[in-house]
Amino acid sequence: MIWLLALTIWITVTAGIYLALSRDVFRCVFGLGILGSAAILVLFASGRLGSVQPAVIPLGETVLRDAANPLSQALALTAIVIGFALICFSVVVALRLIQRADTDDTLALRMSEPIPTDPIKPPYNGAEHEPAQPAATPAASATKLEGVA
Repeated sequence: MIWLLALTIWITVTAGIYLALSRDVFRCVFGLGILGSAAILVLFASGRLGSVQPAVIPLGETVLRDAANPLSQALALTAIVIGFALICFSVVVALRLIQRADTDDTLALRMSEPIPTDPIKPPYNGAEHEPAQPAATPAASATKLEGVA
């Protein structure tokens, strides 16, 4: 059973990476959704797979034996709900992006960046935009090293 689940996770991760690296926006979004499903399968596999007993402690006992782990099931259910909401939001954002840019090709979307003279997004001017770093003096660093020793 574990080998079948490991093979399923491997196929799911492979398909998700293949789709996420695509040039089509919708394929990228659904590839990320499939990768999320692979993560859910890994969470599900972290619990016991072969046990069909519920996670209920019998009367008079203090230890739970041979039962499925309810924590991994609860985490997987939560991840399914959050993943579905994230995919829905991503599809809406991708649709809006495609409508605005009139293309769904990621390379064409990259070329739709604002022009360098755009007043809303000024261009990167190299060292002019870099934060100023204080100059380190050799005497100050030697004093710090002597204080550590």
